[in-house]
Amino acid sequence: MPKLKVLPGHAICPQGAEIDAEPGKSICDTLLEHHIDIEHACEKQAACTTCHVILRQGYDSLEPAEEKEEDMLDKAWGLEATSRLSCQADKGGGAKRRGV
Repeated sequence: MPKLKVLPGHAICPQGAEIDAEPGKSICDTLLEHHIDIEHACEKQAACTTCHVILRQGYDSLEPAEEKEEDMLDKAWGLEATSRLSCQADKGGGAKRRGV
């Protein structure tokens, strides 16, 4: 099963974590299932940027972002080349290891 590594230092997971990530499940859903309370103000509809994450590993193994997600990411604070909305990332595939 792929691993999702959450780097320490962020308010939602100050100690960091490494958790199993079920393929086909979004990063947001995986985090929430493991009691890591990432914001998702639009209820995971790709209509806001509160679940914006920056991936440090595994970006290329995710399903490509759809146009709606890319349009929202243009509004995200701190946008990087490996930014994704965690509610949309990994709907159909999965990296062996992802770092956020």
